[in-house]
Amino acid sequence: MEIRNIAIIAHVDHGKTTLVNQLLKQSERYDAHAQLDDRVMDSNDIERERGITILAKNTAIVYKNYRINILDTPGHADFGGEVERIMYMVDGVLLLVDAYEGVMPQTRFVLKKALEAKLLPIVVVNKIDRKYADIQRTVNEVYDLFIDLGADEHQLDFPVLYASGIQGLANYIPHLDLDIKMEPILDTIITAIPQPNQIAEGPLQFQPALIDYNDYVGRMGIGKIYKGTMRVNDMASCVRMDGSIVQFRIQKILQSMGMEKIEVAEAYAGDIVSVAGLPDIHVGETVTAVGYEDALPHLHIDEPTVQMTFLTNTSPFAGKEGKFVTASKIDERLYKETQKDVSLRVDRIGTTEAWTVSGRGELHLGILIENMRRENYEFQVSRPRVIVKIVDGVKHEPYEDVQIDCPSEYMGTVIEMLGDRKGDLIQMNQHGDYSRIHYIMPSRGLIGFMTQFLTATKGYGILSHIFLDYRPVVYDVVGNRRTGALVSLNNGMTTAYAIGRLEDRGDMFLDPRISVYEGMIVGECNKDTDMVVNVTMEKQLTNMRSAGKDSTVVLKKPRPMNLEACLAFINDDELIEITPKNIRLRKAILKAIDRKKAYYNETQE
Repeated sequence: MEIRNIAIIAHVDHGKTTLVNQLLKQSERYDAHAQLDDRVMDSNDIERERGITILAKNTAIVYKNYRINILDTPGHADFGGEVERIMYMVDGVLLLVDAYEGVMPQTRFVLKKALEAKLLPIVVVNKIDRKYADIQRTVNEVYDLFIDLGADEHQLDFPVLYASGIQGLANYIPHLDLDIKMEPILDTIITAIPQPNQIAEGPLQFQPALIDYNDYVGRMGIGKIYKGTMRVNDMASCVRMDGSIVQFRIQKILQSMGMEKIEVAEAYAGDIVSVAGLPDIHVGETVTAVGYEDALPHLHIDEPTVQMTFLTNTSPFAGKEGKFVTASKIDERLYKETQKDVSLRVDRIGTTEAWTVSGRGELHLGILIENMRRENYEFQVSRPRVIVKIVDGVKHEPYEDVQIDCPSEYMGTVIEMLGDRKGDLIQMNQHGDYSRIHYIMPSRGLIGFMTQFLTATKGYGILSHIFLDYRPVVYDVVGNRRTGALVSLNNGMTTAYAIGRLEDRGDMFLDPRISVYEGMIVGECNKDTDMVVNVTMEKQLTNMRSAGKDSTVVLKKPRPMNLEACLAFINDDELIEITPKNIRLRKAILKAIDRKKAYYNETQE
């Protein structure tokens, strides 16, 4: 049986995971009676809730006596590290482009990585049944993109197919036929993508690019066999990243088939398999036959651009809601995450109970925080900040390429907001009632911007961004909150009476009868300075009847503050307390008198 290895790449929401669903249904091994969920490859709870792919995943189908290994990749720029690694495992890519949205920033990023890896592309114009789809414009944009990225003549001679992933239809021409399912895509993969050019003879060479975990066998490395044959129970050597060598026995070899993993006794060069046997196998290491320890080149991953400080919880409520609260447990969990996510960096700050966690973006770190919260961890995090580099003695910060699609009526507001965050307008186009604007701006201008952007565009705006390069630092405050916070004066339970008295001071975040502590942020002040307020005040009761009629207090609905809203809200002197049950905002220094002293000392310096 011949093998084809292919990755499906695209901008976020262009239909990769839905298309993989339809390809699985066309497989010769697919049972027509089996129930296949929507977006079956998005197995993680957060992926299903948010409708995005976070982790690259592999599957395989059998079609016309060919075994086609398919890798589904994330579309968000923050998870670009997942895309970069799997480019080394495949021989071709299926580039999906939405017929309505056309080429987007992430389309450029993923295609650039594929062309650099010398992979052959197949272009699928997806969602051609969508209202206002402009197929010809999209195809022209794709050709322009290939030329811009310096594709060679073999890569430029790519086949173009047209599809509707949601209907499970594809064709060679821009018209859908109800009788033609996904066969055109599968036939094109077989004819246009070469079979792996790995060496079948010789000693084993295998490199994991992804890490999987199984409760029975522990960590497994997912990668491609570059040379030779791999057999269960054979001894193998693992060449570590630092050059050291460790020997182990291959316990299990698993091949993907649809949604299942099938155990096999041996696997051959060119195939993508999961290998168990080494409990601490890492991405980028090389597994070889004993005595032939020839390491493959290390996988190159772009550097992280955003970092946060993680700390153990020091609030008065510490340890009341979480199961794992100690520094050793948090350290262990963060280290475990770096083992499977090579884009993440974790550095402990001296001997303190704090860690600097660096990632590819706000969403990348936000997903890690959400996962830890669901696993019963309790900790605190600081405001995200960009990683500054010194180049030739000058400070440089990361810049982003930003593309925004929004209704034309909101465009003035969006331009004003981006101007405040030091964005430079590059291009502006209008398509009907929608406008597309293209900006280049500092990465720190995008931290916390998404919530404001969605509010300003009434939820109709689409913002896409991708890391561009490092440029000299803009010495100006970019993206900080301009209003103060309402900070609790004391410990206790909030009361409707106290909240009602404070409503004209700003927006409240809490309902009555919620526990608070001194230094906890309970709302946003409508002035530019912090205000310390008493939210626990009870109404003084007497046995005298008042002359006026007592009326029930009617409060405004508090502003909901999820993790994204909290990350967007906090300033440098504030922290977010993360527990399995609650997300709270607090001042880094809890006591008002201590904050005043710290501020005075700063101004004196």
